[in-house]
Amino acid sequence: MIPASFDYVRPSSLGEAVQVLADFGEEAKVLSGGQSLLPLLRLRLAYPSLLVDVARLEELRGIRDEDGHVRIGAATTHDEVVRSPLVNAECPLVALTTATVADPAVRHRGTFGGSLAHADPAGDLPAVAVALDMEFVIHSSSGERVVAARDFFVDYLETALEPGEILTAIRVPKLGEGWGFHYEKFHRTAQAWAIVGVAAAVRVSGGTNGALRRIEEARVGLTNMGPTPVRATQVESAVAGAEVNGSHGLYGSMANGSAGASGSGKVNGSGSGAYSTSGAHGGSSGGDAVRQAAAKADQDTSPSGDLHAAPDYRRHLARVLTHRALLSAATTI
Repeated sequence: MIPASFDYVRPSSLGEAVQVLADFGEEAKVLSGGQSLLPLLRLRLAYPSLLVDVARLEELRGIRDEDGHVRIGAATTHDEVVRSPLVNAECPLVALTTATVADPAVRHRGTFGGSLAHADPAGDLPAVAVALDMEFVIHSSSGERVVAARDFFVDYLETALEPGEILTAIRVPKLGEGWGFHYEKFHRTAQAWAIVGVAAAVRVSGGTNGALRRIEEARVGLTNMGPTPVRATQVESAVAGAEVNGSHGLYGSMANGSAGASGSGKVNGSGSGAYSTSGAHGGSSGGDAVRQAAAKADQDTSPSGDLHAAPDYRRHLARVLTHRALLSAATTI
């Protein structure tokens, strides 16, 4: 289809962009990478009277270290995030998950902030945002405000961004030493949205002088299990204290699921995720504890049904993928 007619402006500064957005309010849409917005325009699911192109604003680009966080400019491309040494070193779950977004062509054009602001519950990054307690830096003519990830995603394709506001950066907390990470998703093709995805970060202790390795803390975010990303708090509570044993192999990726390749838990230069496929498989008691915790993954969720999966199937996938993600994350430490 042909989009409805609209005007187009390319501001030369963040201040100018904010002023234009303030003048036009709900009639304006921010354009950056365009990988989410342009399809909506073609289908006339969105029909703004003005597009404000911010893709070339340097104030919205770049990745830097900032007060215990990694600050990622909203207009930074997915590919730049995947290749960033700082992101890989300090928040590898972000790099791993971003490497699974769509395909290389989309990752070279699409932007990190644009994907999060689009707020599609089937998108990969929102679940990581809530799991890691990211912070969203928002500018308007009134100044700057910071919104926590748990408050940013309001409903299906709806965020806390108000008319006249623009997302300028995302702050990712550094979790520090002792954490392992994994993102596991099930999808039909490499380019397709996730039917279900699980972002897991676990802090493991022990493993020296014969001591048992235990999960001390976990963070779990679910993709496509409701109109917004879901923080699986019941899983996080239940898995604390579970034993894991990295000497046993764990199955790798599901068929037609996330791409797996043995690696160090970082992302290689080609832009593909390097996941550990050796996994961790606890002894009978440890493995059972992780599995029992993962069985709570679908609690307090409201998955939808569509041509690709019924709600009950998504609930089943959430439990299975959470189990795999937790055990795989425990081996990347």
